[in-house]
Amino acid sequence: MSASSSDYIRYIHCKEIIKPLRFTFSTSLGKKDVMRSVIVTVTLKDGSYGVGECPTSFAFKKETIPVIKYILKEASKHLASTSIDEYEENIVRIRKHYIEYPMTISGLEVALWRAYIMSKNLTEHSYWGGKTTVIETDITVPFITNTLFLSRWIHNALQKGFRIFKLKVSGDVDIDMQILSYVYSLVKEHHPHGILRLDGNQGYTVKTFSRMIGYIQKKGYNIELFEQPLAKDDYRGFKAIKRLSPVPVILDETIVTVRDAEYAIHNELCHGINIKIAKSGISESMKILNLAKRHNLTLMIGSMIETMVGASASIFFASGTDGFDYIDIDSIHFLRHRKQYRNISINGPYFTIDHT
Repeated sequence: MSASSSDYIRYIHCKEIIKPLRFTFSTSLGKKDVMRSVIVTVTLKDGSYGVGECPTSFAFKKETIPVIKYILKEASKHLASTSIDEYEENIVRIRKHYIEYPMTISGLEVALWRAYIMSKNLTEHSYWGGKTTVIETDITVPFITNTLFLSRWIHNALQKGFRIFKLKVSGDVDIDMQILSYVYSLVKEHHPHGILRLDGNQGYTVKTFSRMIGYIQKKGYNIELFEQPLAKDDYRGFKAIKRLSPVPVILDETIVTVRDAEYAIHNELCHGINIKIAKSGISESMKILNLAKRHNLTLMIGSMIETMVGASASIFFASGTDGFDYIDIDSIHFLRHRKQYRNISINGPYFTIDHT
């Protein structure tokens, strides 16, 4: 089907946003008190439009606000007046050119894809299959040694109905053991059926991971998963810890493209994969999901520190496909936010899609 002139891209606009965080977001890679993103809007000649978000992250240090804006400006020159029906081929080409800037291109891809489906009178939820209307996310517990701050954050989350907690750990095992014991006891005291996950953010080595796992086993802690304990390219290390770990190992920063996922599966590096649209975009995320399903890996869906502009893409993806074992789309809870975004209602850990 050939595109009409109304299906062509009219203009692409980007805008920087800065929002203070309600609580310091701290991991083994660094800490931040404000969120910085670039919102990109694609508008077609028929008035259809799409909005995406290009966040900043400790994991992708090259993607600063000035760099994101520059790449979007350059990419816009190549996309201007092209048919929206060609957006996938164009994104493939642009992503290859800016291979070291995945979040920037993913934000642009989300905006293009949203403009595309609006021009076809489709909704995001129905595009992904519309399989479920309610999903439940965990909430992150940042790596902070101040137990008073930790207690306040966890109590606040418990009061809002959260029962699944993802604790950031650093790789400094002595400190991590103390924090884990404190958080585990606090969660179980107030919610006996509460669930705890760990996220190493690349802070561990095989040796320190083994020590931490030994401590977990000694204490009898029931840990649901351990996300990205080792450096993203420590393939030999991941192969070793997958064999020894009684806790499922989930890869995050290691997996950006479907090629990364293929390598991880072929070399038996993990038990599961965390897919983030913010880093992998629309097309690659779906390919990774399908590949992981074929090989019986568990799947997590996550987000960066981003607003509902970006997070909503993951919410629709997760609820529409109903394809994820673990939901980790909690960034909105680090920001002051409304309880409604488009047709998504936010009630504590629950996101509900309204079709009325």
